[in-house]
Amino acid sequence: MHIAVFVPENAVIESITPAYRAFKTANDFLKAFGKKPIFTVEYVGLEHSIYTNDGEYSIRTHRLLQGLKKTDLLIIPAIYGDVQKAIDANQEAIPFIQRLFYRGSSLASLCIGAFLLAETGLIDRKKCSTHWAYYNEFKERYPEVEIMDGAVITDEGNIYSSGGAHSLWNLILYLIEKFTSRDIAILLSKYFAIDIDRNNQSAFMIFQGQKEHRDKEIIEAQLYIEKDYQEKITMDQLAERCCLGRRTFERRFKLATNNSPLEYLQRVRIEAAKRSFEASLKNVSEVMYEVGYTDTKAFRDVFKKITGLTPIDYRTKFSKQVAIENEVASFH
Repeated sequence: MHIAVFVPENAVIESITPAYRAFKTANDFLKAFGKKPIFTVEYVGLEHSIYTNDGEYSIRTHRLLQGLKKTDLLIIPAIYGDVQKAIDANQEAIPFIQRLFYRGSSLASLCIGAFLLAETGLIDRKKCSTHWAYYNEFKERYPEVEIMDGAVITDEGNIYSSGGAHSLWNLILYLIEKFTSRDIAILLSKYFAIDIDRNNQSAFMIFQGQKEHRDKEIIEAQLYIEKDYQEKITMDQLAERCCLGRRTFERRFKLATNNSPLEYLQRVRIEAAKRSFEASLKNVSEVMYEVGYTDTKAFRDVFKKITGLTPIDYRTKFSKQVAIENEVASFH
């Protein structure tokens, strides 16, 4: 099975080498079990030598992308720096990626390599994962693609994509399991110390509030929510502040922010709750009341929906105070 790891111009080195190393290591494990190695892994690119991370590293490719007639799987790593510049630098690669796909090759994008995948048009009206911090830019550029909010892995048959940063490892392991076995994938997950079954990047997301639009009334409503999220805020109240009818207000808010007003309020409140859990040892009820909730079940349900974790699990995972206490306890 031939695996081609595309080395883009303006690439992220940390997303290029993992795929190459993982498939090579899978071959080693197969040999250790007395089986024949099945992967031939090569770097391909538009040039024979490509600099990554603003020239910090260079990778020598095994062959040129334009000369690659067929591969079983083409992996598209993350691009580096300014997205538009990276897309422009790799525009020549797009028709070659399309040609490989139409000849039967599978495609897998890692992190914000999804932008190059989307440039091909091959995922229009399909689902795709990418880094959570780039959702808004991705949606604006590729409205025909359904971005999978929080997903670590998206499988669209013979097109795969991963979420942000270390999520790329989960997709690589997923593919290796698909092409070999669960046992090999588990061995690799242990070897590289990766949580093989992580399926959500929501816990790591930071809600920043979409304000790139030019709807002044909606921006005013957003700022009001972000300032007074602890208070009881109704949709009628928000619409009235904007001098709009409720239906018009809700339609414009959704169009501008990709969230309903209620979803936006929930995200602002949960972001505040996350910060409180990270910085203090307050219990769930204290934090719940602080951010404007009065119903424990409702708070827990919304928190888990947005972060993928319960409030207690989130505090255990991310609290600086818990980490300090555990470290102190280890010395006694």
